[in-house]
Amino acid sequence: MAALIIGIILILFCVFACLPMGLAWGAAVVAFLKGCAPVLAAFIGLVSVFIGIADIKDKREAMAEAEEEEAMKSEEGK
Repeated sequence: MAALIIGIILILFCVFACLPMGLAWGAAVVAFLKGCAPVLAAFIGLVSVFIGIADIKDKREAMAEAEEEEAMKSEEGK
């Protein structure tokens, strides 16, 4: 409950800070977002590549396990 209240307070502060009648930080916020967008995109891309590689490895392992099970079943049937 406390986390929810703190979150709402921080969101309200952010809105107040960006409004022209508030702290008028809108231009600074936009400049920050423009500056961090390429870095954030690179980070997200890197994480996506690692997740994709892990997914490919998991699929290969699952296929290998399925082939082993089929081989064991065929040997038991002989």
